[in-house]
Parts: sequence; C-alpha cells; structure tokens
Amino acid sequence: MSQIRKLVIVGGGTAGWMAAAALSRVMGTRNYQITLIESDEIGTVGVGEATIPTIQEFNTLLGIDENDFMKAVNGTFKLGIRFDNWSKPGNSYFHPFGVYGVDMGGLNFNHFWMRYHKAGGSGDFGLFNPQTLAARKGRFGRMAEINPQAPNVNYAFHFDASLYAKFLRGYCEKNGVVRQEGKITEVTQHPESGDITSVTLANGQVITGDLFIDCSGFRGLLIEQTLKSGYEDWSKWLPCNRAVAVPCDKVGPATPYTTSTAQEAGWQWRIPLQHRTGNGYVFCDAYMSEDKASELILQRLDGQAQADPRVIRFVTGHRKQMWNKNVIAMGLASGFLEPLESTSIWLVQDAITKLLKYFPKERITDIQRTCFNRDMLAAYDNVKDFLIAHYKVTMREDTPFWAYCKHMDIPDSLKLRLESFAEHNQSLVAPTELFKDASWFAVLAGQGMVPKSYSPAADVMAEDEFRWRMQRIREGSAGLADMMPPHETYLAKACPSPQLVAV
Repeated sequence: MSQIRKLVIVGGGTAGWMAAAALSRVMGTRNYQITLIESDEIGTVGVGEATIPTIQEFNTLLGIDENDFMKAVNGTFKLGIRFDNWSKPGNSYFHPFGVYGVDMGGLNFNHFWMRYHKAGGSGDFGLFNPQTLAARKGRFGRMAEINPQAPNVNYAFHFDASLYAKFLRGYCEKNGVVRQEGKITEVTQHPESGDITSVTLANGQVITGDLFIDCSGFRGLLIEQTLKSGYEDWSKWLPCNRAVAVPCDKVGPATPYTTSTAQEAGWQWRIPLQHRTGNGYVFCDAYMSEDKASELILQRLDGQAQADPRVIRFVTGHRKQMWNKNVIAMGLASGFLEPLESTSIWLVQDAITKLLKYFPKERITDIQRTCFNRDMLAAYDNVKDFLIAHYKVTMREDTPFWAYCKHMDIPDSLKLRLESFAEHNQSLVAPTELFKDASWFAVLAGQGMVPKSYSPAADVMAEDEFRWRMQRIREGSAGLADMMPPHETYLAKACPSPQLVAV
C-alpha cells in the first residue's frame, strides 16, 4: 500500500458519524475520499446519551455552535453523576465534573479537606465544589455568560443519541462525506498482506478503500469477523452483561446530572432530556433474568413508558488489537465498558484523537499500529479500574450480586491504588489518565473509604490562615452555584428544543 486516500467507515451511529465528522474537518475531502456505509436495516444501540466534559473539545474541533447543537439533540446540561445506594442502601454521593476547592502550595486540596475534617469540620466534601452544590439545587449556567470574571464550572451534556448521529450526518454531508446506504455482504482481503481491499454491498456495489474504520457495533464486522483480532474478556471484574433500556415521559424539571442507582443485580441509569427521560437497568444475567429486569425497570420509571424495554447483550472488555492491518475499530466494535461513568462516547473521541495523531501519510507502518494499540489499551485499562472500584468499595452484601462484587479479586493495579488511597489519600493518578484525583476521591470517599491519613504538607499552614482559607473556598463554591439560574429556565432561554417550542 503506497498511498492512503480512500477512507471507508463501516457503520453509522454515534461512533461512525463522529469519526466521519472529525476526519472531514481535519483531513478534509479534497485529498481524501471519505465514505460512510450504513444500512437502515441494521439498528444502532443508541443508549449513549450521557457525556463527560471532554466532548466540548470535540465540538470545538468541529467548529459547532453549542446552542445549535443542544437544540438539535434535545440536550440538557450535566454537572456530574449522582450515585444512590452504592455503598449501602440509603447512601448517596455526587461525582462532579470539577475539583474540590483549590490546590494550595502545590498540594491537592483533598489533603487540606482531610485536615479540616479530622479537626471536626463537616464530612460533606461537596460543600467545596460548585457543581455539587448547583446540582443539589437543580441549577445550571455557563459562567462565561453569567460572570466572565468567575472561575469556569465544568459541564457536559445529555442528548438523544439518534438525534446526535443525525446532526453529525448533516455536518458531514456538508463537508463532502459520502453516505452509502446498504448492507455489506462480502469483505475482500489482499491475498498476501491480508489487508481489507474492498467491501461488497447487497446490491452488488463494490467499495474499495485504503483505510477502514470499523464502527459496526458489537459484531465487529471487519475487526473480528474478518480479521479475528481476539477479545479480552473482563467479566470476572465487571460481571454485568445485560441492559434493558426504555424511555419514559418527562414528569418534572430536568436535573442537571445523571442518576445511577444501585439495584439488586446491577444498577439503573436515569438520563434527563428536554423531551423525555432515558432509563436503563444494567445487570448480570447470572443473578437476574431479562424478563425480571424488564419488569422491574417498568415499575421504577417516574413517567409513562414510551416503548417496551429493549434488551442489549454485551461482554465487558475490548479487542486485543483495535488497529489490525488496515482496520481501526471504534465504538462498540472496539470494546465495551458499561456506561457507569459515561465513558462510551469519550472512548470513541479518544480513538479519533489517537488516529489523527498516528494518521499514516503514505503507508501504514507497524509502529503506528503498535502505538495506537498501546495507547488505546491503556485508556480502556484505566477506565476499567475506575469502574471496578465502584463495585468493590461497598458495604453491600444484601444480594448475591453485591456479595460477589464486594469479595471478588481485583487487578493488582487497582489493589495498589485502593491501598494507597485508604492509607495516605494518594490515588496514584498518572498524567495521561482520564479520571484525576478529584474523581477518585469523589467515588472512593463517597462510598465510604475515607483515608486514614494525609500529606503532612497540609499541616504546615498556620491554623488561623487555614480556617480562613477553607471558609473562603466554601463560600466561593456556594456563591458560584447561587449565581446559576434553575436548569430548566436556562435551557428554555439558551437552547430550547425546537419540537418543544413548536408545541
């Protein structure tokens, strides 16, 4: 292979259209022919409706106006995730998009909070985080509009995944991406190299390509069915392997956060949109049947169901090679980590970022494949450990599922991290990891693992100055939250859904 000119994306949905959008924006369609193949006969999973703040970088890359985007996808804003019943029934905590307090003297604020708490201060560390306080009050607003002098408040979005794919499709087609309708019936490989040379559609049309991006979902049409890349199964640590999803009517103001509620054999998500509420029960079929999970989620909806529950079956893990020969897998074709921390779309975005970093100019080299696979495996690995911690750090043993999770063996990498946090308030976060110290602190301390000690550097500050600073930080966090209007009010003003306005 001497030149890379024809880029073929197999599969639409969120992953396919995100890849097409980024490639058409960055690489352009003057020198590259970008074709996306999707079939209306093949549905998409379409439950990835919650995101993390990194998606703003993707929108910036594409040059998308945020309000236009939010209107098109019936979006709402997201300040973090509320976790109910995870450490024990009745317990609740919030994982915010943002740090606690401010670092002082080069030391993470979490250590100063430990000093404050051990001296008798409130055990509610959410008092030092504006996202947490705003979420509790149902408030949201962009600080750049409210008070440009105020610190930025991180946020992300909830949106309708099918509308997001439609929005990106329009963007891509304006940029010169060609959408080809059809179902692939045959894949042709080079007889010597094994590279994919073309795919054939049901109507007999042959589409050739130099680089293929597999966004065909769980089946992995190219990466697995054709290239046999192999799959790393993480079910022993993340045993949930089913989800039942069902939308329901909206019955109240949209919360500016996702809710994750631990249930008998897994957990239930609640994602508020402008026009409806998304719900799902993620569970393990060794502990609960699909029929029972469907029955339970219908009982627990806070509005009238808009459809029958849809069952999604999966195996947690990833392809052993995400870039194999001239095929790069993205989205569900590359692997699956349950949406507990809304990382599905980020993993697509991260794969796109890494592809652009290692994009081949004239030919694909082994070093490009090796580096891409190394970086993506590290990304999956770090998210995996963070998700496992939610299940492992629990006091629950009230059902067989939770008893298994509490007592299961965990990876050595996570074991060391948990021991370090429990003893010294050090979560051992590497600079390249997605989830930083504040996230590990929110989840581990939120689920009851309060560290025994903290850095002695936090004790150096004089007591009077320390108390004054802590009070100022607490007041500042509350002040930022109070500046924000009610979330629903802000949505109606900044980015109301056209379909709701029409009503």
